[in-house]
Amino acid sequence: MLEVIVLAAGEGRRMNSAYPKVLQPIGGQPMLLRLLAAVRRLGPDRIHVVVGSGAEHIEQLLQGSDCHLVTQAERLGTGHAAAQALPHVAPDSRLLIVPGDMPLVRTRTLDQLLSLEADLSILSFIADDPTGYGRILRRADGLVTAIREEKDASDEERRVGEVNSGVLAARANDLARWIEQTDRDNAQGEYYLTDCIGIAAAQDRRVQACIADAADELLGANDRGQLAQLERVFQQRARQALMAAGATLADPDSVRIRGTIEVGQDVFIDANVTLIGQVSLGDGVEIGTGCVVDNARLAAGTRLKPYCLIEGASTEGPCDIGPFARLRPGTRLGAGVRIGNFVETKNAHFAAGAKANHLSYIGDAQVGSEANIGAGTITCNYDGVNKHRTEIGSGAFIGSNSALVAPVRIGEFSVIGAGSVITHDAPDGELTLARARQRSISGWSRPSARSDSKSGKT
Repeated sequence: MLEVIVLAAGEGRRMNSAYPKVLQPIGGQPMLLRLLAAVRRLGPDRIHVVVGSGAEHIEQLLQGSDCHLVTQAERLGTGHAAAQALPHVAPDSRLLIVPGDMPLVRTRTLDQLLSLEADLSILSFIADDPTGYGRILRRADGLVTAIREEKDASDEERRVGEVNSGVLAARANDLARWIEQTDRDNAQGEYYLTDCIGIAAAQDRRVQACIADAADELLGANDRGQLAQLERVFQQRARQALMAAGATLADPDSVRIRGTIEVGQDVFIDANVTLIGQVSLGDGVEIGTGCVVDNARLAAGTRLKPYCLIEGASTEGPCDIGPFARLRPGTRLGAGVRIGNFVETKNAHFAAGAKANHLSYIGDAQVGSEANIGAGTITCNYDGVNKHRTEIGSGAFIGSNSALVAPVRIGEFSVIGAGSVITHDAPDGELTLARARQRSISGWSRPSARSDSKSGKT
């Protein structure tokens, strides 16, 4: 039986934030959620999250999840934090303890730690600059004897490059006994979870350290500078994953990923593109420079020209979109649809082959196949209180600068004359006009400039 304790009670004062440290985002997601995703892939029987300052924010984030929240009322160190959760852990469980601000750790690394044959296992890494980390102290046969926090370390111990990540594994009943034997006789005046290593080793229990292959996956963040460092690592990893999956990134360093991205083969992503949330890009999708794709599904063959904003929209076949198009939530485009420059859509379904090429707003609408919407057309869908739908039939032609006042139906293969304001249904196959009659005023002359005698101005 495997149980996990996530230590998420830190205030993160150096973040200068109203939210707990573990809720700061990495790749568009709170650090805590990224860590939990890695932990869940281990298949634990239960996950306990120790919360403290800002607990209400974490509770809201994890509401309805599989996590059991435990409150640490006083902040007396990592040992004290773990002790708050131990009464809720089965005594014979294998227990994994993980810091909540470790969003880049890989499941396989945690699995390697759990596979060690030891009474107590710790995850370590070799730091280029070990400043601030607890040093791993080993005896001649390689077994660990202690972890020395930097403030309590000697000069010789501070020269050790192998450092503690804060991740450890042991039997719950063993760990409970070792924590009971810790004290606060240290520079911080706290109960250190790391003191358990020295206690276990002194009792001739087998303590081993698993050195992670990549140190950057074990990095935490105590301030926004370190948070930015984590973001850089995440972005590099995410971009490499996209390229390995079949995407070409014209300028990888300029692509920003803030979510979970699926790509098919031969996807092309140009410079300065941002991908947010759940994004699916089918085979051969092309995304032009400057685009933002937010929680969207683009079918194979879809092309986004530069500077489009796609939010909560989907295509159901190859489509051409942009440049400078905005597709808002609820937009669905059938195969062969063309959405052109400065066109905005919302909650609109365009059937196969429909077109809106220029300067239009189409909201709360059903657009039939092969319909053509002229430049400057808008659906007037909001009366100040309620939204209403517009239906445009297959093959309909909407002339430029028309306003369709919903609720209204435009019939199949009907034509709406340019400049019309349509307030009633237009029948199938007919020309419908709704505009003031044009007239010319004879004898009218353009106003001329007059002289102002007082000011001398003309």
